[in-house]
Amino acid sequence: MAQMMIAMQLDAPGEPLRRVERPLPDPGPGEIRVAVTACGVCRTDLHVAEGDIRGPLPIVPGHEIVGRIDAMGAGAGPFRLGDRVGIAWLAGTCGTCSYCRGGRENLCDHAVFTGFSRDGGFASHCITDARYCFPLPGAFDDLHAAPLLCAGLIGYRAYRLAGDGKSIGLYGFGAAAHILAQLALAEDRTVFAFTREGDGDGQAFARHLGCEWAGSSIEAPPEPLDAAIIFAPAGALVPEALRHVRKGGRVVCAGIHMSDIPSFPYADLWGERSILSVANLTRADGAQFLALAAQYSIETHVTPLPLDRANTALDLLRSGKVEGALVLHP
Repeated sequence: MAQMMIAMQLDAPGEPLRRVERPLPDPGPGEIRVAVTACGVCRTDLHVAEGDIRGPLPIVPGHEIVGRIDAMGAGAGPFRLGDRVGIAWLAGTCGTCSYCRGGRENLCDHAVFTGFSRDGGFASHCITDARYCFPLPGAFDDLHAAPLLCAGLIGYRAYRLAGDGKSIGLYGFGAAAHILAQLALAEDRTVFAFTREGDGDGQAFARHLGCEWAGSSIEAPPEPLDAAIIFAPAGALVPEALRHVRKGGRVVCAGIHMSDIPSFPYADLWGERSILSVANLTRADGAQFLALAAQYSIETHVTPLPLDRANTALDLLRSGKVEGALVLHP
């Protein structure tokens, strides 16, 4: 009898994920099969489930994957059976386009994405290209390593694009912001946290982590910002953040999907302020960030849930009532 795996599958946008059993797949050339031990739940998973971004269906979401290699295809080195690896959003690129050749594989027009264009980690097992996996620092156990693989990585890329300014505002204090705040503080920056109006718990959490100030996203910070990073998928926050960035500052939109940005006076942009977006990540981003996460002893705050409660996890994320990150485990 064939060995079986389980997965939480999305059949159509807006429908609950469905528990399915499938024959356990064999990895092809250059691929590995990973027995999943933890998979973080990202806002991008919610965008996939709700149809905000559209890919092939059915699909198994999940792209913050930690597990151990239990099968290998030909040429899938340098890993070995039993190695612990991390699997992130970027699952493959063409390697030949101008973006790939120029060190910007995150912009590859032919990229493949975990949990979006190929099955992800809301499952007991996952197949992936070995070249796009990461060895994980031993400082993190499986549950606490999972959020590093997207919340951490995308946060890190946004942080790099935000520039070298000392004062940074983080809009939407969830999985990514709670990791990024620790990195910024470790590098002697001042962090201002912006949450939903009335989210006293989120603001207290931000202050506990060492943020200089925490308040509502419609409040003004106590001083102008050198940069603002927006993790919440609310376009209205772009002009709001822009009003609080000093001349020459940047507003970085770190999500894969955002509601429409309302119009705003040109005067709010003038003064060489800029707005830019972050798209995906590169493998170099991953290697750099994971090393820094271990160096600075970054702590991820996680709430574990069993795999069959994936729909509950998405509901919690939708409600905005999550401190830190949600992580599924088989």
